[in-house]
Amino acid sequence: MLPNPTLDQLQVFLTVADAGSFSAAARIMNRAQSVISYTIGNLEEQLQVSLFDRSGSRQPVLTDAGKAILTDARRIVGDLQVLRARAAGMQQGLEAEVSVAISVMVPTMAMVAVLKEFREMFPSVSLRLDVGELGKVMELVMLGRSSLGIGGALVRQDDSLIIERIGHNFMLPVAAADHPLAQIGRPLTLADVREEVQLVVTDATELTAGRDFNVLSYHTWRVSDIPTKHHLIRGGLGWGGLPASTVDEDLVSGRLVKLDLEAYENSSYSLYAIRRRANPPGPAGNWLVDAFRARLSNCPSDYPQEGFQELLKKKAVTDSFDSLFTDQQPRAIAGVNQPDPADFRP
Repeated sequence: MLPNPTLDQLQVFLTVADAGSFSAAARIMNRAQSVISYTIGNLEEQLQVSLFDRSGSRQPVLTDAGKAILTDARRIVGDLQVLRARAAGMQQGLEAEVSVAISVMVPTMAMVAVLKEFREMFPSVSLRLDVGELGKVMELVMLGRSSLGIGGALVRQDDSLIIERIGHNFMLPVAAADHPLAQIGRPLTLADVREEVQLVVTDATELTAGRDFNVLSYHTWRVSDIPTKHHLIRGGLGWGGLPASTVDEDLVSGRLVKLDLEAYENSSYSLYAIRRRANPPGPAGNWLVDAFRARLSNCPSDYPQEGFQELLKKKAVTDSFDSLFTDQQPRAIAGVNQPDPADFRP
């Protein structure tokens, strides 16, 4: 059996293909041209195909087989470079994988912006992401299924966890524009909402068993997640609290209306970083905490008294509440620990 191609052979092959000639590849790799030619010849013998057509031209031209193998060679070399970067990172304490539980209360744009930056900073680190409601984030960290939690209700005191407030969002009582509560035209009382259907998210964990949050109506419909609740409220099937970052476009368009309901308490919803004391995350996980803190701290400290729609009218038409969380770049913010990307990139 012929031996498998080596990494060096594949790198020489890629260099010749990219440089366009053996002589150019020799200069780039600081080797004799004869060594480059010999390496390519051995690779062709091992693969039993011709990679370059050397006839009729001073410059080698990739054959059809060479073009097909070029794609495979790039993938193999790229995978090996990631392997090397991962091993080098692990020697420095970098995680092979970061498992993160994120609350649905974390604005989607903030999450996407942070994870894009994470991918650039730590290309060798795998990511496992769970999105949860209410006590799910804390439970996943407590059980060790996630090394880091972002957001989530603090439903239990647990000395095994390190909990740090890193920002907040707003939970707003809303209803469809044609819902009876939206037609009253004055501040709502408990009597107004008691007999209307309130849509409520039910915790999938036992951490909040027997507890309700801002449930004011006698008649409730209970759902498993925020997106379902959002769709039902937009459909006029009830009223309920939703994250401001989820409903901003609906409020601007007039599809939903923020209810003036004083009895609905604590519209500001704190977001936390949750870690285990016994097994805290490494550099990549800690970077995520800093990056999320930088994004989430953009949220205004107080909900605007003039109303959410008026706030958005003051912003550009293309802006949204989510944009409050994406204006800053984590790497440019003072106080955020930034590893050197060169340490972890292939």
